[in-house]
Amino acid sequence: MSDNFRILRHEEFEEGCKATCNGPYDGKWSKTMVGFGPEDDHFVAELTYNYGVGEYKLGNDFLGITLQSSQAVSNAKRLGWPLNEVGEALYLTQAPGGYPFYLVDKEQPPNDPVQKVCLGVSDLQRSTHYWSTLLGMKVMDKNEEKKTVLMGFADSQCKLELRDIGGMVDHGTAFGRIAFSCPREQLPDIEALMKKENQKILTPLVSLDTPGKATVEVVILADPDGHEICFVGDEAFRELSMVDPKGNEFLDKAMAEDKSDEWFAKHNKQKTAA
Repeated sequence: MSDNFRILRHEEFEEGCKATCNGPYDGKWSKTMVGFGPEDDHFVAELTYNYGVGEYKLGNDFLGITLQSSQAVSNAKRLGWPLNEVGEALYLTQAPGGYPFYLVDKEQPPNDPVQKVCLGVSDLQRSTHYWSTLLGMKVMDKNEEKKTVLMGFADSQCKLELRDIGGMVDHGTAFGRIAFSCPREQLPDIEALMKKENQKILTPLVSLDTPGKATVEVVILADPDGHEICFVGDEAFRELSMVDPKGNEFLDKAMAEDKSDEWFAKHNKQKTAA
């Protein structure tokens, strides 16, 4: 396991994803998977870059990622990255674009340092029912004072925290989603259950291609607040998600070749503000 997030793989696409993996945007895009270790047994963030979009409007849907790493805290201090102490051994910082990260100033655990992902919800009881009763997550902790519920599929994995924000959830224009792998044979059952329960299915079972890599099958749902949830067939995903030793090289090459800013400036245009 790495002491820092590292590039696990990088992939380029010439047109928008048919399952809106890059949001509802046409045109060229890329994704870069970053994590403390392989996707098989670590939480991984997918960084999506739309070449024609200059900025996104953030909502109140994504409330932060918490990771336990004194190394991350010392890295931020060394680089002069803004840190705000919000609790005992707990710091809040923001990634480029304004995404919040909570850093626990303690030694990294032996498993994944990413502790939890927090999503805003408008009705905690309704959302808890959806995620636990329908999707099978186990409720691990409730905090009535903070209006939060902590859930997970396994004790050893990154947890999902739902926080009641006391109002409507605004997803902005960045269109993030959370993804889980499961045995491929379970995908039709998940889709059938959601149909039976009259829940929203954004993308029925579909195959997605990645140039030069495995084709995976996914079902994409939306919870009562519109949080997008992707279930992907694990067998093909294990092949697709293998760590690419050239991931860094591919990312560096793509960034060096990205002339989109120059193109827009030459044509006296601005990238879209989504």
